[in-house]
Amino acid sequence: MNAGTGGVELIVGAAVLAALYFWYASIITRRNKVREALSSVDVHLNQRHDLIPNIVALAGRYMEHERGLLTDVTRLREEARTTAPTTPADASKRFAIEGELGQRVGQLMVSLEAYPQLKADQPVMEAQRTWTETEAQITASRRFYNAAVNQLNNAVQVFPGSIIAGIAGVAAMPFFEAPADARVAPTVDGILGRTP
Repeated sequence: MNAGTGGVELIVGAAVLAALYFWYASIITRRNKVREALSSVDVHLNQRHDLIPNIVALAGRYMEHERGLLTDVTRLREEARTTAPTTPADASKRFAIEGELGQRVGQLMVSLEAYPQLKADQPVMEAQRTWTETEAQITASRRFYNAAVNQLNNAVQVFPGSIIAGIAGVAAMPFFEAPADARVAPTVDGILGRTP
């Protein structure tokens, strides 16, 4: 082996190491972007959680026969607050709980429409407006999170990223998707808990 061949091998080896380092740095950067996006989603979900007790209290004054719905909303809120999305499995569990919570509160909001005294109540109207704004912020945060997850998952699932991600301890993350039953168009009877 002559000096020229050794120099070429050294340059190729350095280029390979540099490429692996940049891929590693890219994976770590994308993982951190997912964490940032998840944190943003979590902030908005916590804002929603903070609204729920007020909505339940306001509705509870008038809606005696909706106790089951109010109880479900309260239970799901507590479950969601105590499920930290730190691992892919925990994130999937939290997203499922949040999806169910969103559906049940949506049912509660529709039920509020059936009570004229509630529709005219200023605190209820303010709670509904704030709820709508918070849901819009959650939707935007979910889009940001899902875009970051898409980039991370592509980076860790494509060779050699899969090997580098395994060494770095970075795993693919779940998308924040609507629950399967949310993809079915609701009926008024179903929302109000009536049998057709």
